Amino acid sequence: MEKMTRAQKTDYLLSEVKKQMDANGGILKTSQITNLGIDYRRILAWVKDGTLDRVKSGYYSFGYKKRPEEELIRGLFGDAVLCLDSALYYHHYIAVKPYAWHLAVDKNTSKSRFKMEYPVIAPYYTEPEVLSLGVTQIPFALGQMKIYTKERMICDCLKYEEKMDRDIFKRALLSYLADGSKDIAELLRIAKLRKVLQKVHNRIGVWL
Repeated sequence: MEKMTRAQKTDYLLSEVKKQMDANGGILKTSQITNLGIDYRRILAWVKDGTLDRVKSGYYSFGYKKRPEEELIRGLFGDAVLCLDSALYYHHYIAVKPYAWHLAVDKNTSKSRFKMEYPVIAPYYTEPEVLSLGVTQIPFALGQMKIYTKERMICDCLKYEEKMDRDIFKRALLSYLADGSKDIAELLRIAKLRKVLQKVHNRIGVWL
């Protein structure tokens, strides 16, 4: 096989990175790139000349600010769960997409993961057993993303009512009351576990 020129080798390596990146939600870690046989100094050179974008420490993409935010969220935070305002939006309870991504994460998750300018992340650190309560999945950026069920979502809205925008909070409750697929038995089960059972009876029960 004829030896590749430097330009040909660069094109080949970039094509391999792109192939791996497309299969990984548009984001790659440093280790995933170096595992392709690419020296870290080459990565730095690509970032310096604008060929490769540094999303944040240890994560890279091509043209990441032009990529849909959903693609970046799935690639960077596949272990997180869409919650509160973000969950309300993807359950179609509110019409306007929130400025920040509201993500529930394990309390032991490094806070440095969320230090980035784009997309804007609002992390909620929680106990592992609480994190996994009422989780389902939705189609998201050509893949799947974890999201809280409507019942868990409403219980969280009641729990964090004082921290939420008043209009969004009211819209959340009204949308749930009008939802033909709501599961009241499940709502009460989760409300008991989230310690908002009395709030459910006071704020929602009178309308059921």
